[in-house]
Order: sequence, then structure tokens, then C-alpha cells
Amino acid sequence: MFKNTPFEALAKTLSESAPKFDPASMQDAIKPTQDNLKAWADLAQAQAKEAQAAIAETMASIKDIKDPQTAFEIMKASSEAGMAMFAKNLKEATSLSVGQFHTTVDAIEKAHPAPETFASVAKNLKAAATTAESTLASAMEKGAAAVASVAPASKTKKAR
Repeated sequence: MFKNTPFEALAKTLSESAPKFDPASMQDAIKPTQDNLKAWADLAQAQAKEAQAAIAETMASIKDIKDPQTAFEIMKASSEAGMAMFAKNLKEATSLSVGQFHTTVDAIEKAHPAPETFASVAKNLKAAATTAESTLASAMEKGAAAVASVAPASKTKKAR
């Protein structure tokens, strides 16, 4: 009945394995993925609400302003706050990613046929992820400091 094609081989495997599926085991296997997706959804929702509130605050601040310089100063402050929010959001997303990576590596180590052999690899993988997170945080701090230290260019009159 089954031929040697990828689809039919998969169908055969599924039909032979179907009686062995245990709903509780399936739910346990899917739970970490569900938890990870929920964590990302919660983070995205919180960050979106924060961004929406910041935009609404900026719009409320400038809606009745008549002086262009005051409006410019409000927009400048809003841009600086937006950059700070972006840096914070990036750090939060990186932290969540690294945390989930660590959890995944731990799960692989636990399920590995020889966990003691995989332990050093797991330790190095987790250390590399943590180093990447620290490097990104440092780069963001240096970038923010560089942007903050930039002075506006002086205005010069054009020669005619």
C-alpha cells in the first residue's frame, strides 16, 4: 500500500504510531512551546502599550503648541525617550531570547542519552548566549552615550 515517497513514509509512520499517542504526554511536550509563545506575546503587548502611551503623550503635548521652537523641543525629547524605549525593548527581547535558549539547552541536556557528555557543550552554549547578551547591552549603552554626547551643529549664515 505505501510506496517509498516522503509523504507516504510519513503517513505510514503516523498511522503506525497513532495508537501510541498519549494526550497527556503530547500536552507536556507542547507546554514549553506554549509558554515561550505566551512570553513573547506578553512582551510584545507590554511594549506596544508602552509605545502607544508615549506617542499619545507626545501628541497631547504638542497639540496646542504655537511656538515652533517649543514643538521642536518636545519632539526632540520624544525622540530621545523613543530611543531609550527602543534600547529597553531590545534588552528585554534579548533577555527573553537568551532565557529561552538556556531553558532549551537544559531540556536537551536532560533528554540527551549521555547528559554528562553533553554538559560541557551545554555550558559553553549558554555562556556564549550570555556573552552575546552582555555584548549587545554594552553596545546599546555605548551607542546611547554617543548619541547623547552629540551637540547640535551651530547655525551659520550662507554667503550669497
